[in-house]
Amino acid sequence: MYKVKITSFSIICIAAIATIAFVGSAEANPQLDILGGYDMLSVCINNCAQCKRMFGEFFEGRLCAEACIQFKGKMVPDCEDINSIAPFLTKLN
Repeated sequence: MYKVKITSFSIICIAAIATIAFVGSAEANPQLDILGGYDMLSVCINNCAQCKRMFGEFFEGRLCAEACIQFKGKMVPDCEDINSIAPFLTKLN
């Protein structure tokens, strides 16, 4: 039978790989608040960024993010709902 010799170097390598894998997957998850719910300010700002990517120059992303901060994430923009993003849309000349 073969004997497997586990060295401290191999344990450190495995731990490093596991940490990198965990950190990479944790970035995509939404922030949770202390009570276990979603951090609505984070969701609001992420939605502003998504709308900015979708609408480009027609969407005022900074104004949207400032509204998120002002209203503490209580009004979350939905890029597919024109009523929720209308204040942040602009016409280009």
